[in-house]
Formats: sequence, structure tokens, C-alpha cells
Amino acid sequence: MNLNKKIDKIKLLKEVSILADERKEEVYLVGGFVRDMFLNRQKPEMDILIIGDGPEFAEKLANRLGIKNIVIYRNFGTAQFKYEDYTLEFVGARTESYVKGSRNPIVEPGTLDDDINRRDFTINTLAVSLNKNNFGELYDKFSGLEDIKKKIIKTPLDPYKTFDDDPLRIMRAFRFAAQLEFDIDSSILEAAEAMADRLKIVAQERITDEFLKILASPKPSVGLMYMHQTKVLEIVFPEIAEMEGVEQRKDHHHKDVFLHTLMVVDNVSAVTDPEASIWLRFAALVHDIAKPQTKKFVDGIGWTFHGHEELGARMMKNIFNRMKLPHTKLPYVEKLVRLHLRPIALVDDQVTDSAIRRFIVAAGDDLEDLITLCRADITSKNQSKVSKYLRNYEKVMNRVHEVLEKDKLRAFQSPVRGDVIMEVCGLKPSKKVGEIKSAIEEAILDGKIGNNFEEAYNYLLQIKDNFLSSQ
Repeated sequence: MNLNKKIDKIKLLKEVSILADERKEEVYLVGGFVRDMFLNRQKPEMDILIIGDGPEFAEKLANRLGIKNIVIYRNFGTAQFKYEDYTLEFVGARTESYVKGSRNPIVEPGTLDDDINRRDFTINTLAVSLNKNNFGELYDKFSGLEDIKKKIIKTPLDPYKTFDDDPLRIMRAFRFAAQLEFDIDSSILEAAEAMADRLKIVAQERITDEFLKILASPKPSVGLMYMHQTKVLEIVFPEIAEMEGVEQRKDHHHKDVFLHTLMVVDNVSAVTDPEASIWLRFAALVHDIAKPQTKKFVDGIGWTFHGHEELGARMMKNIFNRMKLPHTKLPYVEKLVRLHLRPIALVDDQVTDSAIRRFIVAAGDDLEDLITLCRADITSKNQSKVSKYLRNYEKVMNRVHEVLEKDKLRAFQSPVRGDVIMEVCGLKPSKKVGEIKSAIEEAILDGKIGNNFEEAYNYLLQIKDNFLSSQ
């Protein structure tokens, strides 16, 4: 690759080069942006390394570019601002040392070598000069380019030292493996397993952020399997680790619940956009989370897990609290876990429109996501069984669309609202109003009346005396 030609096309870097020479400072483009150029990936974040004062350099450059909003972290010698499509971070070359029990480094000025030595993985140690006399020249002290070609993740220094300094790098190794679909060097895996407990000093939010990035990767099972292999999963998400070795019937699932779950997550990831589907992927990860607690052997049937969907949904609140996940996403995940068995129960030709209506109302706006999860939940190696179950889901969805077309139930609620009920019945706001409204909705769901105001109003007139006499 002609790096000179590639970075020469980025106008911003020419401005950096001019300022670097004026200030007589060595300046390098480093880290993930350089790595991703070799991988033909687009990365909107640039790290600029200055052998000197990073924040001061950033301020001068921002002034030239007409940038007003610049964030400076003097204690860490870094600065950040946005320009056009890029987020730029500037840092002065530094050395870092750590105190046991903390991942906050003691920072001191350093050389280019010092700064490269402190980086997490060899694939992130690449540096490209931005000075005029050697513009585009690659500095590759740890053979990072060779590791990119080999698709392997290694640490520049002893991985025990790397992880001892910053245990979050354990999670970052798994995340990069999943994002790039790279292998991880055995020395890293050995150190990760030995030092997994060090993750306990890291803020939960940072661990969860890396975990969600693994879920957002093209094939999340890569990172999840490495977490499992090194026993890191037992620390980060013990409920998922506990699913290993839990046997289940092999009809349309993989025999092992843990391996089945990884396949379901990958199946969802293969058909969804990573940014838009992260919580659907999370729901796929936890949909069978209560199977270890509900496992029971029944003669003539085999292993059963009755009620695992309900117990799994109830487990979500504690998991969201512990992992510092956003509670705005909790109802969505609870719903998908609770309902993931419902569609297949609706396959029978004798299933009524009423049962379909109840399913539509229960799923609400998340109906399509639920069906995506259910399709992904088929992990049998027997392709004829897979095809059969997929046809069953298509059958259910055809029924769903038929009922939707007939009843327009996607945003279902009683056509007769509470204010009308209060006026007709002479009631004030009360529990009784809600009970009457629910009775009207039940009648619509059962097909007794149509989903329209006239029929609902007439039904209200029929039933109101029964409710009022029970006051």
C-alpha cells in the first residue's frame, strides 16, 4: 500500500504536517486509523501523536481550522475536537506507570518508543509520520503489519504486564477478535485466564461497553467463545457461563444450551444491522438464560425447561442493574425473552384468530424483532428440520398479517376511551373505568365485536350495568 498517497488525500493531515514543521515537532498518525487503512475499513476517529505538547498543538490547529469547540484534558496531556467527518484526538508522547489496584496511569512525557511501548496490541502500534521530510513513512517497531496480515492479536510487551497495567485490555482483545475476526495469540489467552480477576478493579460501565461492542461485531460468538475459554465470562456474565453443558432436546436446537445460544446470536447478527439491533442481539443472548434453573428430566420426553421464558424475563432487571445497562431497553428485552416461545405455539391450524390477536397485542411494535429472534432460534444441524420450522414461522406470520389486515390491531386499544366511559357510566377517574375498558378490549380480542367505535360503544352500553351494580 502506498501510505503517502493514501493519507495525502486527507486535506486535514496536510494542515497537521504544515503545523508540525512550523513547530519543529515530530507528529505521527497512530493506532486504529492506521490499522484500518491496511484492512480497508473506514474509521472516523484519528489519533495524532505529538512528540511534545499535545493539547497546545491541538489548540493551534483548531484555531487554524476555525474550530471553537475543543476539549482538553491537561492531566492526561490530551485534547479532542471534531473536524468535518473526523473525531480527532491529540496526545503528547508519554510513558505510563500504574499503581496496584488502579487502572488510572501516572503519566509522564516520553519518546515515540515510550508511547508505542505502552499500547495494547501490536496491530495498534503502527505509526505514520506526518512531517514533511518523511511524510507517509511507516514506523512498525513490533511488526504490527505482519500481525495484521496473519490476522492475529498479540501484545507488544508481555501480556501479563499489559493486562496488569490495564485489565480492560482483556476485554479489548476479545472485542478486536470479534470485530476483525482475528485469532488471539495463545500467550494472551493464558494471561487473560490467569488475570481475569483483575477485571474487578475496572468500572462496570467500561466492561459493559466492551461487551456490547462484542455483541455488535459481525460474529459475536468469536469474542464470546474467547471469554468462555478464558473463564472471563464467569466474571462478566456468569448466568451465560452457567449454560455450558446444560443439555436439551435436539429437535430444532443444538444439544448444548450455551453453544445453541452462541449460534442464535450469530444468526441474528447475520441478518441485522449492528447499530440498530444491539438489543435484539442481547435478547438473543439471554433468551434461554433461565434454562439451567428450570431443567427437569421427564420420562419419555427428555429434558424440559418449563417456565424458563417467564423466569428469564424476571431475571433481566437484576442483570440490567448489575451490568449498568440502560433501563430504557429493559422492557424490550423482557418482552422478547418472555414471548420467544409464543409464535411456534400458534402453528396449529386450529389456532383461533383470537389467539393470534393476543399475540399481536403482546408483541406490539416489536413483532418483527420477535419473529427474527424465533427464526434465529432454530439451530439444528438437520436441514430438513430447519426448513420445517422456518415454514412454520412463515405460516404464523401469514396468519398474523391476515388478522392485522382485518383488524388493524398493530396499535390496539379500546376505540372507546376512558372519558367516554366516565361520561356514559357517570364515573370519576377510578379503577372501575380501567376494568370496563379492559372488558371492551377483551371482547375485541375474542372476536365478539369489531375493532371500531360503534360496536365498542354499543358493547359498553350492554355491559355497563353489570359493572356499576358491583360497585
